[in-house]
Amino acid sequence: MLVSDPGAATDALKGAVPIRDGGRVAQPALAIARAVLRTNPKIGAARSLFLADATAQSAQSDGLPPEFFAATLLQESAYDAAAISSAGAIGIAQFMPETAQGLGIDPQDPFAAITAAAALLSGYVHAYRRRYADAYFAALAAYNAGPLAVAHYDGVPPYAETREYIALIYGRWARIASYETVPAVVSRNGSPRGARSP
Repeated sequence: MLVSDPGAATDALKGAVPIRDGGRVAQPALAIARAVLRTNPKIGAARSLFLADATAQSAQSDGLPPEFFAATLLQESAYDAAAISSAGAIGIAQFMPETAQGLGIDPQDPFAAITAAAALLSGYVHAYRRRYADAYFAALAAYNAGPLAVAHYDGVPPYAETREYIALIYGRWARIASYETVPAVVSRNGSPRGARSP
């Protein structure tokens, strides 16, 4: 077991092909690490495990399915802490500078960004749980287009970019869940969910 973050440039588990290509796994963190490795080849196996573990722990602490949260971060940045969007969003969670400042975090600190993003998404999910048939769908719309847009349209705004964003995350969510020993089940509203999902 690694005891400290190996950093982006170090790969203490070089050649750990089973993480990327092995059979089904029992822990969400291993499934997330596999998804990270398959999505972003610049991230080594050891780093992917640290990021995946932080993702799973933050998601579980905030009542989110780890696979859902990981799929969101994969869509946002492919877990690239140095990612900067054309709109100026920064880091793994793609926070705008003013949002990061309001949350009191450095958006380029991947672990702080993961923790803050889990709290933010969880807040949206809880706020929308009784209002919309699929709170995860609405939460993703708020994360992408902003909660004011969700409020204005009383649900997911009719923006093609936001709708495509949500569809891509749901696809990633299902793929991550498919790496686990507990197969994903699709709920009535289309949300992939495993045994750990709320």
